[in-house]
Amino acid sequence: MDYTYRTSGVCAMMIKFHIEGNVISNIEFVGGCNGNLKAISKLLEGSTVEYIEEKLSGNTCGFKNTSCADQLAKAVRKAYEETK
Repeated sequence: MDYTYRTSGVCAMMIKFHIEGNVISNIEFVGGCNGNLKAISKLLEGSTVEYIEEKLSGNTCGFKNTSCADQLAKAVRKAYEETK
């Protein structure tokens, strides 16, 4: 299932990805730090929801209490819960 998540408190406006069971693929950030977010997307291709949460949850950006990576962790968990 393709999923779109509207971010909050970060430069990226949304995150799009595909979820099949608990496996995430085709991650795409709209906005944000293009090079870094492309790298994150490539590194996490085929990862599970749990792995992404373990690695990225709680990551912050500057003085913000979240980051694009943290928002991805939130997005994949929300998508997983909605597809159960």
